[in-house]
Amino acid sequence: MHRVPVPPRARSAGAVIAAASVTLALASPAPATADTCGYPSPRIRDIQGSHHLSPLDGSDVSDVRGVVTAVDSNGFWFQDPCPDSAPATSEGLFVYTSSTPNVAVGDEISVEGTVSEYRPGGSSTDNLTTTELTSASVTHLGTASVPAPTVIGSNGRVPPDTVIDDDATGSVESSGSFDATADGIDFYESLEGMRVQLDTPVAVGPTNTYGEIPVLGDDGTNATVRTARGGIVLRQNDPNPERVLLDDGVVYGATPDVDTGDHFSAPAVGVLGYSFGNFKLQLTQSLSGVSGSLSQETTSSPGSGQLAVATMNVHNLDANDPQSQFDALADQIVTNLAAPGIISVQEVQDNNGAQGGPPDADQTWGELIDAIDDAGGPTYDYRQIDPKNNADGGEPQGNIRVGFLFRTDQVSVASGPHGDATTAVSVSDSGISGDRVALSHNPGRIKPGDSAFDNSRKPLVGKFYFNGEPLFVIANHFNSKGGDEPLFGRYQPPNRPSETQREAQAQIVADFYDDIEAVDADARVIVAGDLNDVEFSTSVGTLTAAGLTNLPATVPDDDRYSYIYQGNSQVLDHILISPALVTAGYDFDIVHANAEFSSRPTDHDPQVARLNIP
Repeated sequence: MHRVPVPPRARSAGAVIAAASVTLALASPAPATADTCGYPSPRIRDIQGSHHLSPLDGSDVSDVRGVVTAVDSNGFWFQDPCPDSAPATSEGLFVYTSSTPNVAVGDEISVEGTVSEYRPGGSSTDNLTTTELTSASVTHLGTASVPAPTVIGSNGRVPPDTVIDDDATGSVESSGSFDATADGIDFYESLEGMRVQLDTPVAVGPTNTYGEIPVLGDDGTNATVRTARGGIVLRQNDPNPERVLLDDGVVYGATPDVDTGDHFSAPAVGVLGYSFGNFKLQLTQSLSGVSGSLSQETTSSPGSGQLAVATMNVHNLDANDPQSQFDALADQIVTNLAAPGIISVQEVQDNNGAQGGPPDADQTWGELIDAIDDAGGPTYDYRQIDPKNNADGGEPQGNIRVGFLFRTDQVSVASGPHGDATTAVSVSDSGISGDRVALSHNPGRIKPGDSAFDNSRKPLVGKFYFNGEPLFVIANHFNSKGGDEPLFGRYQPPNRPSETQREAQAQIVADFYDDIEAVDADARVIVAGDLNDVEFSTSVGTLTAAGLTNLPATVPDDDRYSYIYQGNSQVLDHILISPALVTAGYDFDIVHANAEFSSRPTDHDPQVARLNIP
């Protein structure tokens, strides 16, 4: 036997650390075994405890025994091969070594060290802590069989499918009960550091840029509302705690590039860790994807007397992006969206991206219009207003904005002075029968000086004519969800401070709609764009309370999504229409062409409303 001293952990936390490659043989699941190990106290389960914080936090412990299950570049996991029957106490633990440890999978060891609760990102973050041993020394006792993984699913422990936490009032580390059966956050905490397995995993979102894949076990058997294309729907009272993120943090490249609905060549096996607001299954053996052959959707062309109005987020598009980016977006506009008459566009950046300089975007718009033409589409023109530099949020110096693309063979723009970044558009009565509503500027920004739009995009209204009939489109991109607490964070229920600004933004747009309706109750008004909020949110409710109909809310649950975040399919993009358009009749389609795919020009699905304009 020999002892390996381990230096204490640096606490500057938050960095992503490259991982060493380790491969584990797949072990069959097994029930709790009789305690034949004869290990002394404390056992790993005594250190983990039945809570989010260790009862031994800060204590020095010695002769903690177990078998090494996975090795990383800065530490390793080990597990007690003789578990007890209490599901609330984890049998696995991470030992932080700061450098590559001198252990191997299958080593039976004894560890001496200090129990520590490590919070990824630092003490001020919303993350949970992970229980570790630091300042450790390791004694090799021999070799042993790697403990069998605990199955998360029908053949083992079934996770909660609705509740993340329903009894805490603040930090779960200091309030509420610990219920590893009913609360998802407690369920996964009780498996922290353990070797676990997901049988027949199915992807409910694409592989992201960090190599993470949201999945359901058992091919989604124990999940709630699934989408028609293999995802899972976020609902008002169901954040879907049955989702698990697969990660390649231990075995780099262990996660393949997959699309929503894809399967895998084997069960997912690894150790359960936590970082960046999520529990993650750190794979200890690579997986191969099994394609579900998901294809992009296309929508129908408008019928006679119909105008197609769409919304599309083009993902920080700037003139320096590769031509392939413009070509992919143009192909979607022409093919998947059937060349709509008007498109409310979000996230058009400056010509030079985020390099600084004048906040102009004429080259960006021009390249997109040229790409549409090259794709066989009709001729488009655009209208927009350049923002003041660094006043609208997004990437610093990038100056994303909203604007309109419109077909010149179908739509014309009403006359009027072009607005600027700071002048608020107003509504007046033209006195013209059938065309009563006049805008002071066309296009014009709605209350650009209001604090509700600080560091956020300002709504843009445009007046158009289709077959001689007037209509108004309000393009939006409400503020992001940055600063909100994560679903699996330490504070429950999570605080969402970003909602306050979106609610104020929605009220201003609703008030402007009221101004139009006060002049002409039969005005055709479309409110469209990336509202960064779901259909059951207060901000969207503010718009519907003003009399607008939110079209995504009219489709079935299994089709109601335009974005996938950490595996939750949800609606962030919306088209809302006024009563006159509802009465005249419409068709509506969320065109699933991006959110579900790992290769895509943007992460939002576009939407199209085909509106009857008599």
